[in-house]
Amino acid sequence: MEPQSAQKKAAGKAALLWRFLKGSKRFYIGAILCAVAITFLDMLTPQIIRITVDNVLDTKPLALPGFLTDMLARLGGVETIRQNLWMVAAAVIVVAMVIAVFRYGNMTLTAKASETLVQTMRNQLFSHIQRLPFSWHMKNQTGDIIQRCTSDVDMIRNFVTDQLMQVLRVAVLLCLSLSFMISMNLKLSVIAMVSIPIVVSYSVFFHQRIGKRFTECDENEGVLSTIAQENLTGVRVVRAFGREKYEKDRFDKQNEHYTNLWVKLCRTLSYFWGLGDGVSMLQVMLVIVLGANLCVKGEMTPGELISFISYNAMLTWPVRSLGRMISEMSKAGVSIDRLNYIMSSEAESDKPDAVAPSLDGDIRYEHVSFSYDGEHPILEDVSFTIPAGSTFAILGSTGSGKSTLMHLMNRLYDLPPENGRITIGGVDVADMQAQWLRKHVGMVLQEPFLFSRTIGENIGITRKDMSLTDIREAAKIACIGDTIDELTAGYDTIVGERGVTLSGGQKQRTAIARMLTQKTPIMVFDDSLSAVDAQTDLLIRTRLKERMKDATVILISHRVTTLMQADQILVLDKGRVAQLGSHEELANQEGIYKQIYELQMSRQEEGVSA
Repeated sequence: MEPQSAQKKAAGKAALLWRFLKGSKRFYIGAILCAVAITFLDMLTPQIIRITVDNVLDTKPLALPGFLTDMLARLGGVETIRQNLWMVAAAVIVVAMVIAVFRYGNMTLTAKASETLVQTMRNQLFSHIQRLPFSWHMKNQTGDIIQRCTSDVDMIRNFVTDQLMQVLRVAVLLCLSLSFMISMNLKLSVIAMVSIPIVVSYSVFFHQRIGKRFTECDENEGVLSTIAQENLTGVRVVRAFGREKYEKDRFDKQNEHYTNLWVKLCRTLSYFWGLGDGVSMLQVMLVIVLGANLCVKGEMTPGELISFISYNAMLTWPVRSLGRMISEMSKAGVSIDRLNYIMSSEAESDKPDAVAPSLDGDIRYEHVSFSYDGEHPILEDVSFTIPAGSTFAILGSTGSGKSTLMHLMNRLYDLPPENGRITIGGVDVADMQAQWLRKHVGMVLQEPFLFSRTIGENIGITRKDMSLTDIREAAKIACIGDTIDELTAGYDTIVGERGVTLSGGQKQRTAIARMLTQKTPIMVFDDSLSAVDAQTDLLIRTRLKERMKDATVILISHRVTTLMQADQILVLDKGRVAQLGSHEELANQEGIYKQIYELQMSRQEEGVSA
């Protein structure tokens, strides 16, 4: 089973890499062809030197292919070259100039291929992450996702652009160099080739160890990125509670652990690289010593020895780097695995026959039960109906399942078929197109999120064609218009990351205005009036009732005064329906609602009398 699993994993990596190469393959192919041409032309210079030493400076008979012999004859033969040695230099310069042209093409095409690959990877990752379900984002830390989409992307880019291209070049170089070397002296060629299996052997030995330690480094970099990201976005909370020293110590501890892991990895790499350098230098020494001995014995000509040493020098660095490529392959394999985790995560999808119905009908919850982890139920057998065009309120303690009801209706979480169903106008939300559903169900979440843009852009973000008039109208209903007009830059005021420059109430009202621009038939306010005062709360609800008469409004709140004007109020207790009725009905019957109502009213009276 394990070999099959390993083969399947390797196939998955290759398939993902091939998918990322879309758009850049032609550039890489062009770069490879240029690299092959460069390698072949590099082989010519040692041959020119060999012929010059043995056949021009010396008088050994010249053995060349027929077409080269004819070309040399037209130039005047070997004697002409002997009398005009500048022709040898000219030949070397011509070869170098042609190599320069191909090298320019190789570098240009490689750069285009590299940047196109990164662009494709980032686009595909971002697009896929956008389509992953809400539950996936809740399980994965933002800092780790960012680290995967940055560091791991760069690691793969470097591997494909540098190491993989180098492997192909080394393969061509080995074939050409060894063929020339064998043609000159077989014994010395065997000595030169002995180091290759040695390098491959110890590289395979280190491969797994390097991969394991790099995985630890990569994962801990994700943890470090998460800590930094959380502190940067939550800097006000850290400052408010005086937690700077605690967070600094926490970061320092993780950073030290991360640094130590890299030190261990570098120590392993040092052993690996040091061993490679030792083997390579020993091989060079043997080739020079034994080659000189063969030359003295007359088994090699001086030109052949010089040419052989040149070819061996060409092979020395690529063979040494072959082991390093294998170590980089370990790192790249880890990065591909980490990106494959994202790309293989199942994206949200609609049923093949998903519909886009009108959402102006009654909303029905029929025997709905739900658990996030499959073990601890959040909702148990919840059933109720929200009439179209009515105002419906939900009250309950923290963790009673209020927000979960709305997340299920909006399909942020999918409700399993056996756990009941939710319908709007008689159509199960599971049978609807998710984008259509969310476009027509406006939600103001419990924790409003504002982008680091202007207030106007944050409010008008739901539509591309949003006019300033529409934005102002929504802001007026949300009771944030006057506040915005008082700002120096008005609607062009930058709110900062997550709306850091605004108060809690201002952020909530801005988020309400943003939702109102959608003009949806269903509007959900998930405890989104908690940070505004009671008077503003009442004014917002009054304006909503006046302007959005036909919309179905769902209010979730802990404040009874926010809910008491609703047509119906649902009281949840530990995931079950405890009470359902109007304010007058619930206030006159024993139960949770009456207890909360009396408690809040008494506190309000105490506040007034004080």
